[in-house]
Amino acid sequence: MLVTQAERDGWVVVTVAGEMDLISSPAVRQKVHDAVAEGRRSVVLDLADVRFCDSSGVGVLIGARRLMRSCAGRLRIVLPEEVPVGGGVTAGSAGAAVGGEAHVNRVLAALGVRRLFEVYPDLDAATDDTARPLSA
Repeated sequence: MLVTQAERDGWVVVTVAGEMDLISSPAVRQKVHDAVAEGRRSVVLDLADVRFCDSSGVGVLIGARRLMRSCAGRLRIVLPEEVPVGGGVTAGSAGAAVGGEAHVNRVLAALGVRRLFEVYPDLDAATDDTARPLSA
């Protein structure tokens, strides 16, 4: 998994690629905590390139939501509704998309927590204060 942090239009953007699991999820948690410790209150988690997410990854997302709410911050998540045709599904992630639907979207919906998050289809929308989130 690769986790990077950048700034865009006043938002801290934490981009995650690969898998969010027990081993890799703490890196995502740490980036969010670091942003809050630096006084940042607007965070986007770009999960467009996450191909697998287990319960520990979901726990990090819920924890990030709780943290941002506790400091009157804003958390937005980038989750494309569909994986592009031929995009991102490799031999190591053959089960990552079924019917084109993004894995993380399916996991959050199956657990009934998708509605807890402000989800946007791409980074441009997530960092645009006039954009509306996708419906749950």
